[in-house]
Amino acid sequence: MTVPVNQIICGDNVETLRTLPDACVDSCVTDPPYGIEFMGKQWDKGVPGVELWREVLRVLKPGGHLLAFAGTRTQHRMATAIEDAGFEIRDMIAWVYGSGFPKSLDVSKAIDKRGGSVAGFEQFRDAVRAAMNRNGVSRSQLQAALGNYMLAHYLTAGSQPAVPNLRDYRIIRDTVQLGSGFDTLFNDEADREVVGHTNRGVSVNTNFMSGGNDITAPATPEAKQWSGWGTALKPSLEPITVARKPLCGTVAENVLQHGTGGLNVDGCRVGTNPGYRYRADANGTTFHGQQGERIKQSAGKKGCEFIESTQGRWPANLIHDGSDEVVGLFPNDEDASAARFFYCAKADASERRNSRHPTIKPVALMRYLVRLVTPPGGLVLDPFGGSGTTAEAARLEHCRFLLMELSEEYCADAAERLRQGVLF
Repeated sequence: MTVPVNQIICGDNVETLRTLPDACVDSCVTDPPYGIEFMGKQWDKGVPGVELWREVLRVLKPGGHLLAFAGTRTQHRMATAIEDAGFEIRDMIAWVYGSGFPKSLDVSKAIDKRGGSVAGFEQFRDAVRAAMNRNGVSRSQLQAALGNYMLAHYLTAGSQPAVPNLRDYRIIRDTVQLGSGFDTLFNDEADREVVGHTNRGVSVNTNFMSGGNDITAPATPEAKQWSGWGTALKPSLEPITVARKPLCGTVAENVLQHGTGGLNVDGCRVGTNPGYRYRADANGTTFHGQQGERIKQSAGKKGCEFIESTQGRWPANLIHDGSDEVVGLFPNDEDASAARFFYCAKADASERRNSRHPTIKPVALMRYLVRLVTPPGGLVLDPFGGSGTTAEAARLEHCRFLLMELSEEYCADAAERLRQGVLF
């Protein structure tokens, strides 16, 4: 059975995986759906189940590693499904960043928008969806009528809900031909006094507790009681499950037979400035960590001197984006500085320009992950290929790739990147 190499296959990933032979890929690095109904996308209704991960397990070589991104609220479901499929959970890498903004519903504003009443909004949301189906109104048509990007938030029960203001409610009502049954839910909207403005963040939603909006004071007694309350924390972390297919024999036997089973520690060491030094005792005996990793001197140890070295630091299960906000959380000293960890900023405009996918990961981050778990020249699997970032990362790491993607839209983006030579 031939294994397709350096291809992006458009179709169902489970069905595609079933066409592959056993133990034919070296690693799997993927960014699956988080199951948080992101932007109302249908593909993000749930996390991948055991069936998918069981097929990934089958096509991986013994000792092959899986790295799978997840959301903080659904990480437990992702990891459990992976483990139930037969993988060994080895670790969890935390990718920490400072650029997220709170997708939090301001409880006080939500109460004022309903005139102090919190009943009825779920019925309104369901009625709008039914009216859209009944009258043939698409999401794109309704979003165009609104003139903003709030529709997904108005219609979701997921992590980013929002209550329409009176203007948006009337547009929704008239566009989907809803009728006047919910007018009383919104006509009593309280008039909040503007007391300031903030330019922080990028959210267009005045219901969110962050980002470029007027700061208003509670109007109703009920809203005043719940002023300052929200529904979510600031997102600053994405977990990456580190799992491994069970070995055949010992690690040494598995690596010699299959080329898989270990992590590329030296290839992923965190670089240091020239003259990085190690501690030594008074007798000149160097205190080395693993593979020359720096270790701290015991408390109260006397008679220390320093020996210079340029070897990098052991890769950690923490990655950060290098932002001032994150770096500022670390102590300002050599032993605990943020420089001890690999860092990679979120995908910038240049990486997003070739794709319509809303959750693109940076190429540099995917390169690091591919390099960590893939032997030289190995075949990297990504069953949630999106717009092809894993393929680009694999190419830059001199590896081969096999991607699968259900969406024809995202497959077209990846194909265009291939045609333009972005990946080759």
